[in-house]
Amino acid sequence: MRAKLLSGDTPRSSLLTALLLLVLISLAFAPFLFPGTKSLETAARISIFIVLVASYDLLLGYAGIVSFAHTMFFGIGAYGTALALSTTGPSYWSLIWGTAAGALVAALFALAIGLFSLRVKAIFFAMVTLAVASAFAVLISQMSWLTGGEDGLNYKIPRELTPAFKLIKAKVFGVSINGKLLAYYLVFFASAILFLVMLRIVNSPFGRTLKAVRDNAFRAEAIGYRVVWYRTAATVLSAVMAALAGSLLAIWLRYTGPATTLSMEIMIDILLMVVIGG
Repeated sequence: MRAKLLSGDTPRSSLLTALLLLVLISLAFAPFLFPGTKSLETAARISIFIVLVASYDLLLGYAGIVSFAHTMFFGIGAYGTALALSTTGPSYWSLIWGTAAGALVAALFALAIGLFSLRVKAIFFAMVTLAVASAFAVLISQMSWLTGGEDGLNYKIPRELTPAFKLIKAKVFGVSINGKLLAYYLVFFASAILFLVMLRIVNSPFGRTLKAVRDNAFRAEAIGYRVVWYRTAATVLSAVMAALAGSLLAIWLRYTGPATTLSMEIMIDILLMVVIGG
């Protein structure tokens, strides 16, 4: 069952297996192993960035596409959820349609970028994505009437996901079972599911074709694969996953602004995590 879930993509060494299990256990039981608001904040951000970095690895590692627009998709997802909660109130329906709208808009942006830019050489595509991402960040900052500008947006989320909500009065192992804890596990389990979905994708025939395109695009096209289609599909999938990660960040922080989602520092962090972490 485990092999089927992971598509047979298990760690290649016992040491790596042990380290990954340690990370998984630490994140799963972070509220109880590392009590405190700051440690919980760190654990939630790690979970979100695992999804964000894995989505960029789908683009760079498996498709061989260098893009500097990944934070744009991250920001689209975050702003989609933030605007939904700001305009229609802190309901679960707002969370659902805001997250879905952010993912859809990110997919459309990625499709447009892919169709118009992936026919050019890698360095030119990277420059196009950088220009688009920079223009989008400026647009978000200027549209203060909608996005809050540089100050960003503060909004409420459903009460069941806030510290004011108490699931049970008694503490469990010294930890309050409140809405903040529920919000953390929402982020953790959603991140785990998204990561497993991406793992299935890269170990599917589609993922193996992406690696063939990455290694030798000319040969892949010669044997009948539509290289531009596969690269565009990878760009869209990567953008949707990044947007969903942005929605999780918006839910967790209850704040969305350019500094938390669209900054070049975040893009550099993502790039370094993929390149150094592998």
